[in-house]
Amino acid sequence: MNQQDGSIASSPTPEPHPLTDEHPADASAEKPFVWPTPRVPWSDILGQWGLFDVVARLGSHVVVFSVVLMLALAWRQWGVAPAANPAGAAQAAAQNATQATPTPLPVRLTPFPPDSTPPIVGITRRVQMKTELPNRQRMKVVEYEVKPGDTLSSIAERFGLKVESIFWTNVDTLKGDAHTLQPGMVLLIPPADGVVYEWGEDDNLKDLAEQFGTTPEEVLNHPANDFDPVAAALGEVTIEPGTQVFIPAHNLKSIDWTRITVFRDKITRSFLSGPGACGDIGYGPIGTYTFIWPTTTSWITTYYNPSVHPAIDIAGSVGQPIFAADNGVVVYSGWSPYGYGYVVVIDHGNGWQSLYAHMSQIYAGCGQEVYQGSVIGAMGSTGNSTGPHVHFELIHESYGKVDPLQFVSPP
Repeated sequence: MNQQDGSIASSPTPEPHPLTDEHPADASAEKPFVWPTPRVPWSDILGQWGLFDVVARLGSHVVVFSVVLMLALAWRQWGVAPAANPAGAAQAAAQNATQATPTPLPVRLTPFPPDSTPPIVGITRRVQMKTELPNRQRMKVVEYEVKPGDTLSSIAERFGLKVESIFWTNVDTLKGDAHTLQPGMVLLIPPADGVVYEWGEDDNLKDLAEQFGTTPEEVLNHPANDFDPVAAALGEVTIEPGTQVFIPAHNLKSIDWTRITVFRDKITRSFLSGPGACGDIGYGPIGTYTFIWPTTTSWITTYYNPSVHPAIDIAGSVGQPIFAADNGVVVYSGWSPYGYGYVVVIDHGNGWQSLYAHMSQIYAGCGQEVYQGSVIGAMGSTGNSTGPHVHFELIHESYGKVDPLQFVSPP
């Protein structure tokens, strides 16, 4: 009410609430109670529409797909890229390798103390790319052709046997004299110390075994004798005449090395005079009228010239053996003042003499009997010589100094 004009003023209309859109006077108004509407389960609703089974199957597929997707994302997170992108796979592998490679840490090692042990010094073995078979005992009889310079002792040493085994095996070939050994002879070499015996009609195994200091069983069972072992054990071996039987001997008879002196019809002496001349000699073996090459080399440096150089020069090295060209006796041995140096002259008892000059050593002295192939000295360069060689001459009592190449050929 306005007191001035005596009228009653109406109350202003209240403004609505900005949030509730209600009037302030209505805020205190009491609202009526409303019961909540009951909720119907979705499965019942889907069942009423006939879609429950369809939705359930779709849901299971969604779950499976979600799981697969999660695994794929996890697999990719671990660095394995699909095979369809090789560049991406290589990049991912490089990243993983970089991440997996640890950063090396510097390590300080304490140095070892200096080794005070002296080095081991020994013989080193050289590798040889070849196979060597072990030496086995020879079980067969073999033949050997005597060469110039051979002796019974050297042949026995070559085959690892006693000299007596060589001599008594070849006693018939040597005619009972060890000095008759000649180049070109063919000798039988037994497989061990003993003799190779040619069986005769009247031979008795027991007597022969006693003669050579062995037993019949040792003869029959030796591998060199190819006898039937059963028959040998029973003592029923039949040996045919002419069969070569090896008898392992333990007490071979010693060789009689006494030289049989051959007296000649006339006295001889060296055609060469000088301090090495041996004087008159009336004995010695007779030559064979054939000559062999006097050394092991065949290089002729100077040929025969009747007026200037009535000989041939055969070059070689100092120490090479010089052989007797034929059987005979030494009639000159020593130094020659006529330029020959150390020289040997052999008289062959059949009108021939041979000369060997410029030797470094002489192995045959005055009056010594020599045989074809015997070593009489060593090659040298003494006297009037410009290098090691042997000056070889052949002299005949009727024809004088002849060309050696007309009577002997180099090997």
